[in-house]
Amino acid sequence: MEAMLVDCVRNSLSHFVYKNAIFMCERLCAEFPSEVNLQLLATSYLQNNQAYSAYHLLKGTQMAQSRYLFALSCYQMDLLNEAESALCPLNEPGAEIPNGAAGHYLLGLIYKYTDRRKNAAQQFKLSLTLDPLLWAAYEELCILGAAEEATVVFGEAAALSIQKQYMQQLPTSLGLNTYNEERNATSAKNTSSEDYSPRQPKHTQGHGLKDISGNFHSHGLNGGVSNMTFYNTPSPVAAQLSGMAPPPLFRNFQPALPNQNSLTTDSSPKSTVNSTLQAPAPRRKFVDEGKLRKISGRLFSDSGPRRSSRLSADSGANTNASVATVSGNGNNTSKYLGSSKLSSLGLRSVTLRKGNSWANENMDEGVRSEPFDDSRPNTASTTASMASSDAKSCDQEDEIMSQKITIGVSELLSLLRTLGEGCRLSYMYKCQEALDTYMKLPHKHYNTGWVLSQVGKAYFELIDYLEAEKSFRLARQASPYSLEGMDIYSTVLYHLKEDMKLSYLAQELISTDRLAPQSWCAMGNCYSLQKDHETALKNFLRAVQLNPRFAYAHTLCGHEYATLEDFENGMKSYQNALRVDTRHYNAWYGLGMIYLRQEKLEFSEHHFRMAFLINPSSSVIMSYLGTALHALKRSEEALEIMEQAILADRKNPLPMYQKANILVCLERLDEALEVLEELKEYAPSESSVYALMGRIYKRRNMHDKAMLHFGLALDMKPPATDVAAIKAAMEKLHVPDEIDESP
Repeated sequence: MEAMLVDCVRNSLSHFVYKNAIFMCERLCAEFPSEVNLQLLATSYLQNNQAYSAYHLLKGTQMAQSRYLFALSCYQMDLLNEAESALCPLNEPGAEIPNGAAGHYLLGLIYKYTDRRKNAAQQFKLSLTLDPLLWAAYEELCILGAAEEATVVFGEAAALSIQKQYMQQLPTSLGLNTYNEERNATSAKNTSSEDYSPRQPKHTQGHGLKDISGNFHSHGLNGGVSNMTFYNTPSPVAAQLSGMAPPPLFRNFQPALPNQNSLTTDSSPKSTVNSTLQAPAPRRKFVDEGKLRKISGRLFSDSGPRRSSRLSADSGANTNASVATVSGNGNNTSKYLGSSKLSSLGLRSVTLRKGNSWANENMDEGVRSEPFDDSRPNTASTTASMASSDAKSCDQEDEIMSQKITIGVSELLSLLRTLGEGCRLSYMYKCQEALDTYMKLPHKHYNTGWVLSQVGKAYFELIDYLEAEKSFRLARQASPYSLEGMDIYSTVLYHLKEDMKLSYLAQELISTDRLAPQSWCAMGNCYSLQKDHETALKNFLRAVQLNPRFAYAHTLCGHEYATLEDFENGMKSYQNALRVDTRHYNAWYGLGMIYLRQEKLEFSEHHFRMAFLINPSSSVIMSYLGTALHALKRSEEALEIMEQAILADRKNPLPMYQKANILVCLERLDEALEVLEELKEYAPSESSVYALMGRIYKRRNMHDKAMLHFGLALDMKPPATDVAAIKAAMEKLHVPDEIDESP
């Protein structure tokens, strides 16, 4: 019953029928209370998203698997201290982490979210050492910025580890020698591993033991009708016991079937044999155990662990007759032979005989006749030759499988090296190198949702929003129901001001999974683009509520608070994002912007520099860092940073504009005009460029050109605040700047 319930629960879990799995597992734990069964119930709860149930069920358990499941439930409930205590008990400092690589990975996540990045990186590396194919651990290392090059992680050491793991499975799958040894051991215990074959119907021989009834504890095997049911009824329990060696089905079995035709279709090919067994015979003496062992040894000691194919073929013509004879006179057999072992002996002798008449067999004395003994050397030599051929074929199969494993491991690790290196470079914000790496992938892997999303993120970081939008659109086509990177996709559409596409994307994501934070981030960006910042903030807060460990949702909340000039809550949101991911440079940038607007310039410079250390290739971060340095009267440093920003991205107009501003403040007007003339080519419709050029011409007393550029700036429909400033400058065109700037 226990095995049936366990099989039912596992079958329900494999088919995702969690309600049934929980119900049946509760019955299992009530009937057979044990910690192993509690683990199965906890697994059912966890797969049904009931971590709280698994938590209360496993609290206080001590087995390694129980501690792992308890830690997993604590992690899902955000009880990180209890999760760590379960994996690393305080009273057992040297205890092994349960579940190997998976346990180390879980402990790494716990360390990561408790701000112990070095310990987290160490655990992720340990999990990769134990299981080089645990990609999630390598991706976490990339997020932490602690990943080694993929060529090292997925190199020769990983290949040897994987090959060793799979090569150890060869003896169980292809090792005929091991199989023959097991059969030989079984033969010594139960007379022969093949003694069931002449006693079961022909139609069951082709299916093996797994198709025979699994009622191994049944004792009512002596009735004729019940025996037929036992033979013919498929077992509902056989599948769950297929992983273990079943007990002998026919031990102490005394056949008592009245009709031989019910067991075999071979009616009467050997009438002589039938008449020999069916004729009335005098009562025979029972054979004692010592003589039985002697007979068993003589019969099977030289036959080898495995019958040769030649012997099987030669005896095939006699097998049906042997089955028919024994089954047709089952009661007499059990009566005269006295025990199941001797019955098995007699049946085995029928099967192994080769062309010798039954008149030469002395069953009364339990001794074999000379003609059969003369054939023994031939049998032994044939068996030896076949054993050697089996060993050779086994070695050949092992070698072929070893080559296949080596090739497969090499191909898999080559793929992981490319993907891993691209992922590592992306999280190091070396985005162009990452793009070049992803281009090396085969087309079938490049055109998958995950890779295309990573490509889109790389273009997003390069501020190439058009290419990013194209990649994300292809990712949606490849995996229309995947949410990977869709939060960034919505931000790309926000920057492109594609309100229709953004609205459609948000609705699609909500209809796909309204419990995913990416869906609500897209919806929030949609409202933010429409200048409805309060509604946008509600959507971002919903995303945070659904997944508090989603750093980008916290950052988007901070952006909306900053737009609404709620700087206090904005700073809290950015800090929450940094608690989740200390390398989330967007949050450092957001804090720097708030401090810059509050004119807390030292704090602003610190946070911009932290963002710059994480993402040293972002021209936007460098531009604002230069702005903060310029406000701190460190103009030369600011100019150096601006030069780096321009080189990082010549398409970005911001650093060139800020450089021109700094040059104007340094009274280097000619250089400033050169920069602005170049900037006009990149941003021909930017009103602030023309407004700044008008100010420079005014300082140089070139009033006509100043008026021209102020007019051009107004024609480009700048924001209302800029319009007022431009009109004020036009009205005071002939007023010197010194008087204009005086209080």
